[in-house]
Amino acid sequence: MPPVDDDHPVATRAQHEQELAALELIEHPTVRAAYRDVAETWLARAKPSEAMRERFDDAFREVMFSAAVWSSNQDKLRPKVSCITRLGHPVDGRQIPGSRWGIDNPDSVYRVIPISGDERYVIHGRVGAHRMTENYFTLWDPNMGTVAVLNGRTMDVDSDGGYTITVDSTPADGRPNHVQSTPEAHEFYIRDVLLDWQRDDPNHIAVERLGPPPTTPARTRDEQAEATAAMMAHFANFTGKLSHGVGKMPANQFNLAWSADKVGAMRNQVYVMGRFDLAPDEAFVVDVDDGGAEYFTVPLSNIWGTTLDIVDRTGSLNKAQSVPNDGGGYTYVISPVDPGVANWIDSDGLREGILTLRMAEFGEAGPQPSLGAHGRVVKLDRLDTEVPGLKPVGAEERQAELAARRRGYLRRLPEGTL
Repeated sequence: MPPVDDDHPVATRAQHEQELAALELIEHPTVRAAYRDVAETWLARAKPSEAMRERFDDAFREVMFSAAVWSSNQDKLRPKVSCITRLGHPVDGRQIPGSRWGIDNPDSVYRVIPISGDERYVIHGRVGAHRMTENYFTLWDPNMGTVAVLNGRTMDVDSDGGYTITVDSTPADGRPNHVQSTPEAHEFYIRDVLLDWQRDDPNHIAVERLGPPPTTPARTRDEQAEATAAMMAHFANFTGKLSHGVGKMPANQFNLAWSADKVGAMRNQVYVMGRFDLAPDEAFVVDVDDGGAEYFTVPLSNIWGTTLDIVDRTGSLNKAQSVPNDGGGYTYVISPVDPGVANWIDSDGLREGILTLRMAEFGEAGPQPSLGAHGRVVKLDRLDTEVPGLKPVGAEERQAELAARRRGYLRRLPEGTL
């Protein structure tokens, strides 16, 4: 494993300390009891198929560990930067579970910082050599409603890549990169979206609260355990409702595109969501017109809200990873077996799952009228005739594609996978 130090934007010592602390926290009796109760409740409500039940234990562990990491960084007087939705990885000889949840975007590095509208903060950082296509600092209220947004792509950056963001309840008054908070301000939810895994760099981020030292004590371990147990239940309820809504949609179709003014979603983004449910000899073929979006991604998830294998399988593809059609647009083939064509999204043995298309960065004019997506079921042995023009991909080329994919992903996870 390569050395990991604070020069890495994500795999910092502070991040590892939080992960190791969360690993200890999930052994607390209060958290262990909540783990069992939340699992029983979620399974009873979901009524999963046998295939989805087999995925529950691993997915549930990730969702609950994400809750432990996130809930451990809720002290607005002692804020930290916490990275969530990481894959499982080793730290100091310990196995850190993954922390994906809520139908995550495999292209995104997600980080959170607790914020109080009564306090003043400074966020320092540095952008990478290759700026991201999409990067937002979104200030949320306690219900994931948007209080303010700073576009990291257009914020002021020094010649050496450094930046400073000020956060308080007063107007900017000439300060660049200022975010005005309100009494409802709760936390920053920061998305660094990596379109080109081989090149794009997440930001370095650090936070400082200004003012005198806190006079109130930090949470005790027992108090933290109670907070973690509550967030575990919240994460399960949130994801369960989201999956239930998708489950009510007709299989092998798509819902209407919708603007991301919904809970937890980003502004300036369009989602198309749906689910697939296939016979053993079928594939789900999806045609996408990105409507001029600079960025889009097509990930698959299980009903527990975690994406499928995104490192050693093509459980997602974004615009940079996709092969365009000769006549424009993109065509994807979703199936549990390799159809031998480009733009195969590997369902990792599942014949059912959730498909979420995220499209963003349309420019000032917004999406073009052509934006959309259409899915249809095609027999695997009929792909050549019913979907002409698909680029053939042989076994050797597929292995090279997957090897490059792993190399690219490990740029943000230098610790390696478990």
